[in-house]
Amino acid sequence: MTQQSFGVIGLAVMGENLALNVERNGFPVAVYNRTAEKTDAFMEQRAQGKNVKAAYSIEDFVKYLERPRRILIMVKAGKPVDAVIDQLKPLLEEGDILIDGGNSWFEDTARRTEELEPAGFRFIGMGVSGGEEGALNGPSLMPGGTKSSYEYLEPIFTKIAAQVDDGPCVTYIGPAGAGHYVKMVHNGIEYGDIQLIAEAYDLLKNALGLEDKQLGDIFAEWNTTDELNSYLIEITSDIFKYIDPETNQPLVDVILDAAGQKGTGRWTVQSALELGVCIPTITAAVNARIMSSFKKERVAASKILTGPSGKYEGDTKAFINMIRDALYCSKICSYAQGMALLGMASRNYHYELDLGEIARIWKGGCIIRAGFLNKIKHAFDQDADLPNLLLAPEFRQTILDRQAAWREVLATAAKLGIPVPAFSSSLDYFDSYRNARLPQNLTQAQRDYFGAHTYERVDKSGFFHTEWTHFSQQSVQTSTPESQQAEHLTTP
Repeated sequence: MTQQSFGVIGLAVMGENLALNVERNGFPVAVYNRTAEKTDAFMEQRAQGKNVKAAYSIEDFVKYLERPRRILIMVKAGKPVDAVIDQLKPLLEEGDILIDGGNSWFEDTARRTEELEPAGFRFIGMGVSGGEEGALNGPSLMPGGTKSSYEYLEPIFTKIAAQVDDGPCVTYIGPAGAGHYVKMVHNGIEYGDIQLIAEAYDLLKNALGLEDKQLGDIFAEWNTTDELNSYLIEITSDIFKYIDPETNQPLVDVILDAAGQKGTGRWTVQSALELGVCIPTITAAVNARIMSSFKKERVAASKILTGPSGKYEGDTKAFINMIRDALYCSKICSYAQGMALLGMASRNYHYELDLGEIARIWKGGCIIRAGFLNKIKHAFDQDADLPNLLLAPEFRQTILDRQAAWREVLATAAKLGIPVPAFSSSLDYFDSYRNARLPQNLTQAQRDYFGAHTYERVDKSGFFHTEWTHFSQQSVQTSTPESQQAEHLTTP
């Protein structure tokens, strides 16, 4: 019996499209889905005439695959992944490779690696970005696990990934949960990008009173620039041009202003808090979606809470250009935060991430693909230990040249009462990062006053405590600096 080269479990849209992508690139595929009806529909329609073999039991599915078996699991993250792995384990043999291609929590991926590898199986946790179209025609792939497992899968992955000028949009990310961690942060940056674009839209529509056709033209023009050329700007232009056939109005205007989320943005924020990395733009984007969900409360509040309103009274064209500049500066800050988080995670979890290579594989296929990722790759190629993108010469000069426009946009938004949480968080991030002295000297004094948490001084080393209620000028140095420093850094 001729056996198939690759197996896919789970035939939702992403699973179907990845299976078709693999088959189109010359690798015969076996598929299995929990419900036979879904398998039948796939085989009778999209897979008809293709080198795809359907299995209606997990046992037959495993038998259809050549060894070592390469099995992509495309089911809902969490317990369903564990359930599929438990079904497969008794049927597999040493050296078989399982690939989790969903949006799994990276610690779950690390746990599964620890459970499967000692038993002789190989496990890859792989982030997949690109949505339905990317899965079918070429996604960005972020595989993490053992290097030897990736090397066995590399001939397939390099064929099915998106192709850009400097190669396929796939690379070995790192061990254990590295692939899913990088995909999680990718999604966090995506949250920031989407929110920043929404705020630019809000300003163009409500500060300037522009119509949807004008908005579509503006975003189309922005998409031709080196700074903002990207998939998200491109689809935003398309959205404004789409007319709802039921109402004959722009469809975007009849869509409810309450956005959902699947959790990866929230996970990014949680991880940043745990690692002590500042990502305010991404946090603001997550909070904006949460705030949008309180639609009924906001409608009620709008009737009793008043604030400024009106339109921008200056030069419309000049202000459009200012919004463009503010969007780009804020976008740089969002990516800077995401890359800083990846850098810290790499050190903390021993991933040994290549940030320049990660930027490269995001150039095609994925949702955040953008022209300026070339600049990010170049920045990390020039300095692999770059602590923050804001310090890279090109990005530094870009913001210095545009910050006056950025500040003017935020001032105008405040005067008109238009919320721009991600724009504001980005500027605050920039201003905080560029300041040699922040007001946390007072914070440290307060913590020492109410909790004896100690503080450090600028004029001598060590940790000190003052009896503040005695209004004494005397400070007492702690006797165990290292232990006190640990407490000092972990106590609220």
